[in-house]
Amino acid sequence: MTVRLYDSKAQALRDFVPLREGHVGIYVCGPTVQSSPHIGHLRSALVYDIMRRWFAARGTDVTFVRNVTDIDDKILQAAGHEEWWALAYRIELEFTAAYTSLGILAPTYEPRATASVQQMQEIIARLIERGHAYPAPDASGDVYFDTASWPAYGELTRQSRDHMEAAADADPRGKRDPRDFALWKGRKASEPESASWKSPWGDGRPGWHIECSAMVTRYLGPEFDIHGGGLDLRFPHHENELAQSTAAGDAFARYWVHNGLVNVGGQKMSKSLGNSVYAAELFGLASPLAVRYLLGAAHYRSTLDYSPGSLAEAEAAVDRIRAFLERVERRLAGARYAGVGSPVIPEAFGAAMDDDLSVPQALAVLHDTVRAGNQSLDAEELHDAAVAHGQVVAMVEVLGIDPRDPHWRATEAGPAASALDALVTRLIEDRQQARESKDYAAADRIRTELSAAGITIEDSQTGTHWSLGS
Repeated sequence: MTVRLYDSKAQALRDFVPLREGHVGIYVCGPTVQSSPHIGHLRSALVYDIMRRWFAARGTDVTFVRNVTDIDDKILQAAGHEEWWALAYRIELEFTAAYTSLGILAPTYEPRATASVQQMQEIIARLIERGHAYPAPDASGDVYFDTASWPAYGELTRQSRDHMEAAADADPRGKRDPRDFALWKGRKASEPESASWKSPWGDGRPGWHIECSAMVTRYLGPEFDIHGGGLDLRFPHHENELAQSTAAGDAFARYWVHNGLVNVGGQKMSKSLGNSVYAAELFGLASPLAVRYLLGAAHYRSTLDYSPGSLAEAEAAVDRIRAFLERVERRLAGARYAGVGSPVIPEAFGAAMDDDLSVPQALAVLHDTVRAGNQSLDAEELHDAAVAHGQVVAMVEVLGIDPRDPHWRATEAGPAASALDALVTRLIEDRQQARESKDYAAADRIRTELSAAGITIEDSQTGTHWSLGS
């Protein structure tokens, strides 16, 4: 089947046709590194990680670019007495650590804005030459995009320029129109010299929007396949990217994809409400694997409503997957069916993922397969169990939630896990001694106590094994 994606610009599902056969270039707006990563940042990064993994699973070569905005008004304001570049680097490391914990694949390229200032200036110069940008007449060093000069301005979000609010990204005194936005910002006396670069229009730094236009064309070319980012970036950021890039003569993105935002307890997450949920908090409440499962479970275009209870549900879901894989691998060890279940993506799973990355439907297929596999094991239908094992392995690898992956074992290991394992192992040994002594009442009591604590034990030819959940 053909992968179909919802194109925000067309406002419709479209068959994905790559610019170059067998290859897809994806650019995603990464973080502005002025404060620690929160749940919204993680959700957005995970959406495009799953997209990337699915294209790869379909045999497509993927070039994945995610930028770092390391120079911006917000960074200068947040730095305080700290050097702005030191703050930016420290926060960038926090994002990298959070992405790694979540099992998000490293980008093919991860450019910083400060490394592409020359390319930004080249685009600005082209826009001035084409009559779509102008330096401020007050010699402030500011340069603005002339929105009135570009009739297509507003096409991404289907807005009329007449109904747009003023762009509040620079001093409006040098603008011809309040809706014009900054391409270059002349250095102010209050700003550090280290936060400015030489330019034909005076010392200064780039506006936010021009940064992405320069970085994406530098690494993917003037026309590329997919531009992604959070729904909150559609306007003004992505609208302005599209306008300045196409006005400069670049075809730019063929598909625009936007992920939904995150609510916390039914309310929009925001600093003003004080309900932001940060990555460190999430990883303190649940395993990184459960966090990944939760953030990827909803359809990427929907609003994700977070609550601590949803993390517990995610933990239970991944435990069911883990328990099945461990159970079937123990049972098939040495059996003649051990090699039957090679990883194969079920047709229903593939159809769901091809249909605009419908992860909820794909997860339904995954859990149905886990249930069927357990039923096959119960009935000693080992061939069917082996087939289910291969299908489950293929699906969890695509979604990046394979609980057997050494990455997750490393993130879940710790004093609490070791203590639990020691306690449960001791109780299992006590139960075995009771059974050997034919004290079946004591053996049953231990099993009941473990079950009441949410721990399932399974007796097999290789011994007794335990898992959380059923």
